[in-house]
Amino acid sequence: MDDGAQNEPIEVTAHASLADIPAEDWDACACPEAASGGRPIDPFTTHRFLSALEESGSVGPGTGWEPRHLVARSGGRVIAVAPLYAKGHSQGEYIFDHNWAHAYERAGGRYYPKFQIAVPFTPATGRRLLVRPGEELRGRAALVQGAVQLAADNGLSSVHVTFCTEEEAAAGEKMGLMRRVTEQFHWQNRGYADFDAFLADLSSRKRKTIRKERRQANEFGGEIEMLTGDAIRPRHWDAFWRFYQDTGARKWGRPYLTRAFFDLAQERLRDDILLVMARREGGHVAGAMNLIGRDTLFGRYWGCVEHHPCLHFEACYYRAIDFAIAEGLSRVEAGAQGEHKLARGYLPCEVHSLHWIADPGFADAVARYLEAERRAVTQDIEVLTAYGPFRKADVEEPE
Repeated sequence: MDDGAQNEPIEVTAHASLADIPAEDWDACACPEAASGGRPIDPFTTHRFLSALEESGSVGPGTGWEPRHLVARSGGRVIAVAPLYAKGHSQGEYIFDHNWAHAYERAGGRYYPKFQIAVPFTPATGRRLLVRPGEELRGRAALVQGAVQLAADNGLSSVHVTFCTEEEAAAGEKMGLMRRVTEQFHWQNRGYADFDAFLADLSSRKRKTIRKERRQANEFGGEIEMLTGDAIRPRHWDAFWRFYQDTGARKWGRPYLTRAFFDLAQERLRDDILLVMARREGGHVAGAMNLIGRDTLFGRYWGCVEHHPCLHFEACYYRAIDFAIAEGLSRVEAGAQGEHKLARGYLPCEVHSLHWIADPGFADAVARYLEAERRAVTQDIEVLTAYGPFRKADVEEPE
């Protein structure tokens, strides 16, 4: 881009619906790598995914996720966008700030509403300050400044950018935002030819355990299907909705996504989705939903109507590894929390977010908390990695 264009003033506007923003403008910032074909790096920030959340009523009035999407324009051209929401609670975020809210309100403050730059209900790392290539520096700055100014103008307590990339976290910190580090468990593909090659990297005891779990899971009395694209049919969503409702009711009190979202997923997103469905006696009894990125498989939802030993591990973790190896993907992100993933080859790694707090005194307290939390997370990752399932030496006793 020429210097003249770089010197053009930037206008940042907020929009109450993604329908106000042309898909081509949004995706030119969110997934420019997909313009010439192929998958986006992050399927969750595409216009088609975020608009499905809105059109299905999964976000919007009454949900606590009110869209206020940011668009930065320079010379009439969209150079950056961000999925921004006014939040009336801290549900569906997975970077937990409930304690912050309680502390601020006990001190007489009003924590909600707040602003959240995020993908609703999605604990998956990806770019959140979405900029056209070549506009990274001023595009990010415009989005951050726009979000903070909008929050200040409306008397909001805070702005949060969750599950951003490490690069964005470093850039945001330089802009004066507070950086937070938490952890998840991800599986890394070390160039494995197949699942057995992955198992060969593990200790003998862990190999035996995983083989036993896979054997138990596949003895549930049926078959497991791995479906994507046109192989996914409406009947699969009928079954998966039952699974999702059960899990949502137990974990969150009510499901975050509406039934209409899954209809839109069938219409617009099925090429981005891997469904792992367990079928027994003519009906589906369990399933896992994943989103497929250019280099990462993102595990999202699991549910069942029958309990079978180890079927959850098989459908959510081992079949995801199978798919990643077959497709040459470098990583599987299996969602939030879960130290039980460690024994199954998913190692702890850092997850990043950024935060701005309007009240200076409260911001100082949060900053001190984040410094202590970062030290604790770093130590926890070191300890858990040391206890991971991978071989500690090149020579082991034979199985």
